Amino acid sequence: MQKMYLKSALIFFCVVTISSCKNKVSKESNDTKSDIEEVSFEKGTFGFDKNFLQKNYKNTLVLESDDKKASLVLSPELQGRVMTSTLNGNAGTSFGWLNYDLIASKELKEHINPTGGEERFWLGPEGGQYSIFFKPEVSFDFENWYVPAELDTEGFDVVEHNSNSAIFHKEIHLINYSGTKLDIDVNRKVSLLTKEQINDALQLGTEDFSVVAYETFNVVKNIGAEDWKKESGLVSIWLLSMLTPSPETTVIIPIKEGTEAELGTKVKDDYFGKVANDRLKKTEQTIFFKADGASRGKIGVSPTRSTKFMGSYDAKNETLTILEIAAPNPKDGYVNSAWKMQEKPYSGDALNSYNDGPLEDGSQMGPFYELESSSPALALAAGESYTHAQRIYHFKGKKEIINQIAEKILKVSIDEINTAFK
Repeated sequence: MQKMYLKSALIFFCVVTISSCKNKVSKESNDTKSDIEEVSFEKGTFGFDKNFLQKNYKNTLVLESDDKKASLVLSPELQGRVMTSTLNGNAGTSFGWLNYDLIASKELKEHINPTGGEERFWLGPEGGQYSIFFKPEVSFDFENWYVPAELDTEGFDVVEHNSNSAIFHKEIHLINYSGTKLDIDVNRKVSLLTKEQINDALQLGTEDFSVVAYETFNVVKNIGAEDWKKESGLVSIWLLSMLTPSPETTVIIPIKEGTEAELGTKVKDDYFGKVANDRLKKTEQTIFFKADGASRGKIGVSPTRSTKFMGSYDAKNETLTILEIAAPNPKDGYVNSAWKMQEKPYSGDALNSYNDGPLEDGSQMGPFYELESSSPALALAAGESYTHAQRIYHFKGKKEIINQIAEKILKVSIDEINTAFK
């Protein structure tokens, strides 16, 4: 898997280098208003979301398979974000969560514009002495927390695109909490995967399923004059997938077996207060986490415990979702995003999941849930680059086939997932 990532990343880097000079955009663009279908679709379908996004973001891109079943909507205006996907064409379920009211209002929020989207590009850390979300010397309170505009409201340039892939580019200039200047070049490639590529990657041994899957290569380069050092603050690549929940959705994270003395805690469960026991279950090999959008909480798994997979299963809609990254190296440091000064700023998590829920005042952003992955903390020399690749897969099919995939990738059966909280 890692060899495949490295080979693809090298090809991508060469393409980006050539394409950036030309800054050439394919004539196959489908981002104009004339391409917006006039057919009406029910809310919750891909066709509804595609039409909605094309009406509200003028440069919206659509990637689709030859049979037009598997499809993605991308937004250059939102940092090359994968907004949503489907495995059954316009009438199929739309998997990404969208904040329809905020998008339609055109309002710009002060701290964050939570427009949604199935995979967005961010950088960490969020908190601590090397945070890029807090200005120097302020307290770690919400009133001082701001998502950098380059990760929130500013668009990425489209370098090139066609019917099954798109490349985006952005230069980002930040100052972290400790006053370190970070000059960053970002290239992001999103590619729709074929069934052959999916089977090659996961070795499933069957194609008797419906699927939409995509791969993103996210290349960060230090374009400043100084090397990035631990002592002055490192960043990480952070990918967050906002998905639509159901009352029967469960997040599943396979973990490495071992004692806490050997591998550390199985799961961090106190990001926003400790997650209740009836919403989080831990076994020797698996973390189960309720993702129903009804109770706010976040969990994380360290690089010593993480495998290269995590996922979720929506029993209501019988959909299995898999997130895949290259297997984390337990020796690598990961940024710590806790909102406080930290004794161990590089003791963070490789994989995270967030479940949305009502705040104390009863208001709620979602409901949605998130699957998240992070790169290691990036100690890049001036001119050096790093690539963090991620794949998202959504599967539907006969129960025995989906069960086979769950057991192979997540090491649990569908019945085990469905009974985790019963």
